[in-house]
Amino acid sequence: MFIEIEELKTVVYAYQVEQITEADDDIIVMALTAAIDEAKSYIKGNNKREWKDGRPLYDANAVFNATGTSRNGLLMEMVKNIAIWYVIRLCNVDMMFEHVKDRYDRAISWLKQLNRGEITLDLPLLPVTTIDETNAVQPFRYGSRAKFNHE
Repeated sequence: MFIEIEELKTVVYAYQVEQITEADDDIIVMALTAAIDEAKSYIKGNNKREWKDGRPLYDANAVFNATGTSRNGLLMEMVKNIAIWYVIRLCNVDMMFEHVKDRYDRAISWLKQLNRGEITLDLPLLPVTTIDETNAVQPFRYGSRAKFNHE
């Protein structure tokens, strides 16, 4: 898995997770899986024309199949924040709910910026051959507006 249970210690104390989940690791695994799937949905492209505008197209499967030091640290922290959001919905034991919600909102905002190409990461990209060049949209457009009349 992209993130292991033990790696959550950078965003939450172990005793807090144990109290919330009642020591059930299956809940944590489900939260981690959901967080990875949510992050993957922002990174993965789709068939819309807007994905052919020149933004980097990341290989989501390669990104989330990485292990050890080959993983991107910033992306890992964002996925952990999302996972803790899924865990904390069960209970609010010794944690600031608003603090976790703010971190979740920040992670989603960051993933949206990554999705739009406003920020980039050093992540594996899809090969150029998988991009359909025949219907590629140019990264800019030109033209003029319709003439304005006061009548």
